[in-house]
Amino acid sequence: MSLGAADFTYVTTMIRQRSSIDLQPGKEYLVESRLAPIARQAGETDVAGLVARLRRGDAALTDAVVDALTTNETSWFRDAHPFDAFTNHLLPDVAKSSTTRQINIWSAACSSGQEAYSLAMLLLDWLPLHPGYSAKIIGTDISPKMVERARAAKFSQLEVNRGLRAPYLVKYFEQQGRDWILKQPLRDLCRFERGNLATPAVGVPTCDIVFLRNVLIYFDLPTKRTVLTHVRRVLRPGGFLVLGGAESTLNLDDAFQRMELGKAVVFRHTGGKA
Repeated sequence: MSLGAADFTYVTTMIRQRSSIDLQPGKEYLVESRLAPIARQAGETDVAGLVARLRRGDAALTDAVVDALTTNETSWFRDAHPFDAFTNHLLPDVAKSSTTRQINIWSAACSSGQEAYSLAMLLLDWLPLHPGYSAKIIGTDISPKMVERARAAKFSQLEVNRGLRAPYLVKYFEQQGRDWILKQPLRDLCRFERGNLATPAVGVPTCDIVFLRNVLIYFDLPTKRTVLTHVRRVLRPGGFLVLGGAESTLNLDDAFQRMELGKAVVFRHTGGKA
C-alpha cells in the first residue's frame, strides 16, 4: 500500500515541526522509501501501518522516522572544489587576518562526520607548515544518531570508498575488522554536538569558516533566512560561508558577498547585519 495523501501530510508536518525541513508534495517516493525499512523493522506490513503507530504517539518510532528523513547524503571531499578553495584561499586568508592564530571551523549539518574529518585532514597538511597556528572543527547535526556516529569515527569499507583520497586512508586510518577507524590526532581536531540550524547555535564558538553545504535547499524561504542569520552571528566579519553548488545567499541575506575562488563559489561575511 503506497503512502496516502493524509499520511504524507502527517509525516511531513511532523518533520517540519521537529527539524524545519520542508518536504513538499512530490517527495512521496522519497518519504516512503526511507520509511519502508523502519516499517519492516517495527513489524508493520506497510508504511501506512507505521504512520498509524506514529499517530498513536510511539516515541521511539517517531525518533527513528525523524532520523531517517533528516539524514542526507555525505561523502569524503564531496565535490572537491570547495575543499581546494579551503586549502588554497580560505585558510591563507583567515590566517592572515586572525588576531589569535586560532582558526575555528563549523561543519553544520555534519551527518556522520565525513565533511568535518575531510577538513581536518587538510588542516593536518597545513598546520605543520604554519607554526604558531591552532585549529578546531565543530560539527553539528540534528540527528543524535549521526552525532554519535561522527564521534565514533568508524567507517565501513563502502564509506571509505566514497571520495576518500588513498594517501589519507593509509595515513589517518587503522583497520579494525571490516571497518576503518580514524587515528587520534585527526579526531582531536574535531568535536561533534547536536544542533538544530533553525535555532540559535549553542556551543559553537566564533568561527572563521562555516561549511553549510546542500542544506538550505531543504528549507522554505523564511527558514533559510533564519538559518543564515544564525550562521552570521557566529561567523566573524571577513569570515567565509561555503554553501552547496546550487545554493546562494542572494535575496536572503545581504551581509554576504559572493566570491568565485577557482571553480568554487563562497560567501564572505561583510560585517553587515543583513
